Amino acid sequence: MKLLLKAILVTTLLAAGPMATAQNVKFGHINSSQLLRIMPEREAAQRQLEREARSLGEELEKLQVEYNNKLQNYIEAQDTLTNVVRQLRERELRELQNRIQEFQAGAQEDLQMREMELIQPIFEKIEKAISEVARERGYIYVFDIDANAILYFSDDSEDILPYVREKMGL
Repeated sequence: MKLLLKAILVTTLLAAGPMATAQNVKFGHINSSQLLRIMPEREAAQRQLEREARSLGEELEKLQVEYNNKLQNYIEAQDTLTNVVRQLRERELRELQNRIQEFQAGAQEDLQMREMELIQPIFEKIEKAISEVARERGYIYVFDIDANAILYFSDDSEDILPYVREKMGL
């Protein structure tokens, strides 16, 4: 009889343990892009990126003006040029056109890399604040609803954006 009571007690405790734990599981969600939009660091990074893009755009414009001038000069003098000079000018135009295309591709790549360099520390700051809030408030999981990976979340899932904003002083 005592053995049966002990077995029932152990079975009950083993079955009740996970149920008690499951009731304390907290899920949270956040829209990280909404948080990113209100961060002053993002605005500063955006302004820096725009300055760099403007500088590259000015350089590209200089190359295009040079190309257009050389093309116009070639067109105007085309009838008076010898074959050797015409071929030389055509080669120069092709080379300048290639430089412009390479510059455009390189500038675009540089801007993308620079954007990542400027945004990465901001994302790290966001992730740190989310982790701290999750630990402090006892969340087991926090989902980013901006990532479009969450198809459904219940009203029992708490939006932690206000807590993260408070943590970050926003």
